[in-house]
Amino acid sequence: MRLFYLILFFALRYSLRIFYPRIKTVNSPKNPFGRTIYVSNHAASFMDPLVVATLRLPIVFFLTRSDVFNKVTQPILWAAHMLPIYRQHDGVDTKDENKKTFDKCTNVLKYGRNLLIFGEGFTDDTFIRRLKPIKKGAVRIGFYALEKFNWKKKVYIAAVGCNYSDPNQMRSDVLVSTSDKICLNDYREAYETNPIKTINDLTKMIEDLMKEQITHIEKKELSSFHENIMRLTRKGMNAINSNLSIPLINRWHYSKKLALWLNELNNQQLELLEPLQKEIEGYFSLQKRMRINENHVYELSTKRKLNRIKELSLLIILFPFALLGLIHCGPPYFLVKGFVEKSFKRRVFWGSVKLLLGMISIGLINIPFIFLFHAFVYPSYWLGFIYYLLIGLFGLAAYMWFRNYIRYKEKGILSKMDLTKILQKRTDLLEKIHDQIPVA
Repeated sequence: MRLFYLILFFALRYSLRIFYPRIKTVNSPKNPFGRTIYVSNHAASFMDPLVVATLRLPIVFFLTRSDVFNKVTQPILWAAHMLPIYRQHDGVDTKDENKKTFDKCTNVLKYGRNLLIFGEGFTDDTFIRRLKPIKKGAVRIGFYALEKFNWKKKVYIAAVGCNYSDPNQMRSDVLVSTSDKICLNDYREAYETNPIKTINDLTKMIEDLMKEQITHIEKKELSSFHENIMRLTRKGMNAINSNLSIPLINRWHYSKKLALWLNELNNQQLELLEPLQKEIEGYFSLQKRMRINENHVYELSTKRKLNRIKELSLLIILFPFALLGLIHCGPPYFLVKGFVEKSFKRRVFWGSVKLLLGMISIGLINIPFIFLFHAFVYPSYWLGFIYYLLIGLFGLAAYMWFRNYIRYKEKGILSKMDLTKILQKRTDLLEKIHDQIPVA
């Protein structure tokens, strides 16, 4: 393991715990080694490698698109265990260049380390809970390595599923599920008899295994319907409208179960659901026009009134820590935010790049405070370092303070409004959902 990878492993664990307070791994490997090719979905661009590599124990080397490698980035990417993979439009001899990469991958596997490959190859511009077709490269690399080993070492392949409530939403959820391993050596006879068919069959097997690790919606046009049902029932993995007292793994199972039910419907059954789908869309459109938060509507429907004591208490308790967070994290946060949103046109990159650049910039800018603490607060570098480690939590306190301030204001406004009709509409929709959707 290279030093920079090790530093990132621990630094990102801290940052990801702040970004995603609810994290769950399912069937996560216990061994840092294993000579395994992990094939993951690619739901959230740069966030996926950060999550899969950091939240699980296996040491991995990533296959990364070659266009991000240049004279400046190559040493950094090398230190972070990244290897280039070339595509047709990269303007190079992809066959020769990728053979060099395959040889490097073989060397990684030779010493018992692991590879991480994002089988879909690209990320949708808008986050959608679905799996795109898996490419054959991972299986090819596995058999290429086995031939180089003369089949004397075992090579495994496994599917990984990254499940986000929303990858770009701070304080949301992430669950990483790993399938059981497949030993590629078991397919030696089939591969030597018909390599193309064997590669195709195993790629399809990995694709099917990956669908079991994630919420997969076959028809893209049903994704918003699936999301809206989760918002109203509050049982699924929606980032904003979920019952957080339900364990994350249960909400993940609900999300998958609902998607599977939708996937099994025929065209006639889907037509019968269209009126409900349009009614739900109309309900959330009305909320958007009226600037009403579904969480507040839910609170009104269950408690009959909006209570602001919790928000007010948090505003008072968090204030001193939020002030420190604003001092330490405010300037780098706004600089990174402005740079990322201006430089990256695709929003799918925003969450991960902000997380990474924010972690680096806040970490570097605040190093002098270790010495300032020693000079002006208490003459102990150890206490200064502990204070330095707490800066991320101060930044979180600032974020939570402003979130609670917004909620406090929203509840005050809604308390003066007559929401009888929208509350009744919500009740009617839930009844229709439970009548027409058995898994809801």
